[in-house]
Amino acid sequence: MKSLAALGLLLALTSASAQTLRWASAGDVLTLDPYSQNETLTNQMNAQVYEFLVARDKNLNLVPQLATEWKQTGPLKWTFKLRPGVKFHDGRPFTADDVVFSIKRAQQPSSQIALYANALGEPKKIDALTVEFTLPQVNPIFLQHINTVYIMSKGWAEENKATKTQDFAAKEESYAAFHANGTGPFQLVNRAPDSKTVYQRFAGYWGKVEGNVQRVEYTPIKSDATRTAALVSGEVDFVLDPSPRDLERLAATPNVKIVNGPENRVIFLGLDQARDELLYGSKGIKNPFKDLRVRRALYQAIDIETIRSKLMNGQASPTGAVVASPLGSYNDPEIEARLPYDPAAAKKLLAEAGLANGFEFTLDCPNNRYVNDERICITLASQWAKVGVKTRVNAQPKALFFSKVENLDTSAYLFGWGGSITDAESVFATHFHSRGDKGLGEYNRGNFKDPELDALVEASAREADPEKRKVLVKKAFMREKEQVHYIPLHRQFVPWAARSHVTVAHRPDNWLEWRWVTVAAGK
Repeated sequence: MKSLAALGLLLALTSASAQTLRWASAGDVLTLDPYSQNETLTNQMNAQVYEFLVARDKNLNLVPQLATEWKQTGPLKWTFKLRPGVKFHDGRPFTADDVVFSIKRAQQPSSQIALYANALGEPKKIDALTVEFTLPQVNPIFLQHINTVYIMSKGWAEENKATKTQDFAAKEESYAAFHANGTGPFQLVNRAPDSKTVYQRFAGYWGKVEGNVQRVEYTPIKSDATRTAALVSGEVDFVLDPSPRDLERLAATPNVKIVNGPENRVIFLGLDQARDELLYGSKGIKNPFKDLRVRRALYQAIDIETIRSKLMNGQASPTGAVVASPLGSYNDPEIEARLPYDPAAAKKLLAEAGLANGFEFTLDCPNNRYVNDERICITLASQWAKVGVKTRVNAQPKALFFSKVENLDTSAYLFGWGGSITDAESVFATHFHSRGDKGLGEYNRGNFKDPELDALVEASAREADPEKRKVLVKKAFMREKEQVHYIPLHRQFVPWAARSHVTVAHRPDNWLEWRWVTVAAGK
């Protein structure tokens, strides 16, 4: 009887720990190639399979992962000791060869993290569990950059002809885009794009798993109403991006709870400032976005308070700085200040630019990536119409949208930028700099060129003295604000919604870490 009781207890405990997390958000993973698309949901899903040398904890602090220790041995030298005994999901051992291969693969032109990977310099294997990095120049945020490169298996990639990063913009297919093999706590079971992706706990995982999730089923659900209904009915356990307009109702719904917090993400507008005539705009006139007065007019015609209070239900923080976190702008009020909402001034600027009768253009916008993305674009179009500018909103699923703007096939676009890096360098090198080699200016999709801004961005990136760098960072922000290369909107808040029996850790980078999730038994 005693043994039967023990067996019953064991079975009960096993049942309690063998839980499935069913969750959803508006869009799907773009690719399983961990370097091909630098997009938060894609990165988040891939991070359950692949790991970094240095990871983030619940408060975004840097902590050891596949590296156990590291040290800077000179201004341009870093040495990392790797974790022994780690296995990839296919049983291959993790070694320094995999680290060197991964860094090199991430540095390829088709990689969207090439800029970060190139900032790591040249990796060199010292022995099976030691890697040395030689940097091309001083890098004030080296450890934050190394937290962007997932470690892949060199042998697996070679065996499956996946040594090249998928060229997503060229619609290239590759083995690594649909298959995965990492060292992380979860391994891929099945991938059905735009339908369902399934993972299971990796039995041979080296690390600690705080939660009890054994299986994860992810389903993209584009419609806000359908996503909400799925949560309320219990069809899914967790929604990463509930609609702001549903929050009050969800909070009052039995067996549902809201987990709230601001996100390290700024939402802003980019404008084509390179072409002589807009691809998608009024024909027969010079590109209006080349004129600072027009860019400023669009900015001052935006009623950001109405967007914040009515459209976003207060779930946004307006800003005048194009940087994910106020930490990146040192919380400087001068950097954070917006141009005032002033439709009369906007009309005057347009008249001064010879556009008193307005002009037309198309605004490209995702409809399943940011909170209220399509509705923000529609609202902007209505506000600009009041100053005589006609805007056609072209809203598309993020897979189509990202490919379109990546190819510079746009005249104006809504974009968001954020993640775990709070430093200004994350946006300076990617967005503020003119487009160049090795990923520099990769996300400058308006293709503007500003030599003065380039010089400030480059100087801040190699300045090791924190106080001197702070001065350079502020100058770069103020130069961009003066020229209105981008039109900032707000930093979005990201409330999560979950069934009451699900416990999650809300990170400011909107990152759901499955190994921290607990799903109560019997629910």
